Formats: sequence, C-alpha cells, structure tokens
Amino acid sequence: MTVHPSLQNYADAWTHAVESIAELVQPLVEGEWNRATPCPSWSVRDIVSHVIGMETEMLGDPRPIHTLPRDLYHVKSDFARYMEMQVDVRRHHTAPEMTSELEYTMIRRARQLRNETRSPETRVRAPLGAEQTLEVAMRMRAFDTWVHEQDLRWALNRPGNLDSPGAQITRDVLLEALPKVVAKDAGAPPNSAVVVDVHGPLEFLRTVRVNADGRGSIDGSPSLGPIVTLALDWETYYRLACGRVRPGAVADRIKVDGDQELAAAILREFAVTP
Repeated sequence: MTVHPSLQNYADAWTHAVESIAELVQPLVEGEWNRATPCPSWSVRDIVSHVIGMETEMLGDPRPIHTLPRDLYHVKSDFARYMEMQVDVRRHHTAPEMTSELEYTMIRRARQLRNETRSPETRVRAPLGAEQTLEVAMRMRAFDTWVHEQDLRWALNRPGNLDSPGAQITRDVLLEALPKVVAKDAGAPPNSAVVVDVHGPLEFLRTVRVNADGRGSIDGSPSLGPIVTLALDWETYYRLACGRVRPGAVADRIKVDGDQELAAAILREFAVTP
C-alpha cells in the first residue's frame, strides 16, 4: 500500500495491466514476437521493449547509449526518437531475454511501489528531460501500459480486460482531451453541444459544451439539443482516440446524428496520443 490513496489506484491499474502483458507473452515462440500490432510500426517485441524501457526510467536507470538506424521512417519527431531508443536497443533480443527482463523489471517496480513514500506532487523525470509530478507519471504509466496490453491482445487475438482498472483510467485520460478535440481542433461553433454516447464493457455518456468564447468543457449530463451525437462502442472509442484505427475503417461501428460535416471533423481529429 502506498502512502497516498490517489497513487494506489494508478499502482493497482498498472500492476493489473503489466501482469496481463507478462501472461500474454510468456508462452510466445520466437516468431510470434515479430507480429505486427495496431501501434504504428511496432511489433510485439517492440511494445514489450517500450514497456520495459519506460519502467526502467521510472526506476531511475540511465537511458541506453545507442544510435538509431537512419531508416526508421516512422520516427518523425524528437518525442518519437526518444521513445524509439528503448525499443531499438532490444530489437535483436531473444524471447527468453525479453521475458526475463520484463519479469525482473516488474519485480523491481513492484518493490519500488510497495515502498513509495513520496508525495503525489513530487517532481520526477519525464520524457525529453522534462519533469512531471509523481501522480501524473503514475497515471500515464497505467494508461500507457493498458493501451499497449490491448495492442498485444489485438496482435495475438486474445481479447480481454476492456473493463479493467487500466481501462477506466484510460477512459478518464482520453475524455480530458475531448473538449479540445471538439471545440478547437474540429471547430464546433460557440454555444453548441456535442454528445458522445459509449456502450460496451465501459458505458458512459459525456457532453462537450462549447461556450460563447469557443472554449470547450465536459460533463456527464445530457444535452437537450446537441449539434452532433456520436454513438460507438468503448473498444472503437479508445482505438480511435489512441490512433490505432482511422474513422473510415470503423465507420460501421459509429452512429452519427446531427451535423455530418462537424461529426466528420471531430472523428478526423479524434486521435489524441502522440
């Protein structure tokens, strides 16, 4: 049990997701580690490498000294380059090396979490030499690990855990970004409302309201006259918001009522992860 209850939820969600990842990859034979995943340009091995790398950074380990190849065409930003380092350095690791490093990293992180006494507001390292609070860091690790667990489930055809603790944290993280998507990115008009109605393992209804100044806010109460209503299942919602699929590929899973042009703009801007 960590000292601060606000951190415990994130620790529990991360533990559930990372243990699920370990369980998924433990029985894989060598060739299965090279399977493509919905995470653009990353294989099963790459995703596990990323998870290991991010957790070692939470432990305070030094980053690997490694030069990225020049032909990684999916690496188009400093952030992507930063993330790719921990991945590329493990690209030739064998299945036993991957599973043993993952297990060792999980043991170390579990011990760190068990002994965690720092305040949620403590500043800790973040990607690209930045800093973030411990609470934000743990929240983002729970979110990131659950999304990558789902990437692996897609690649290995092992669906599950769509309503787990990590799924609920992912829902909250993605919903925080929705007002900007609707009001700023998609350009919903002032004094309008957009309703998103999600069904499936996680069910929720949220209304994004755009005020007279064009700023968006979000709440759980329905709108009497929304300009757009989007109804879709939770799996499609998170896949769109995490950039795992384009709207056109899942059009049959999205029901649109209202302004079709604005709805198309919202869906076009729906992906919020880097």
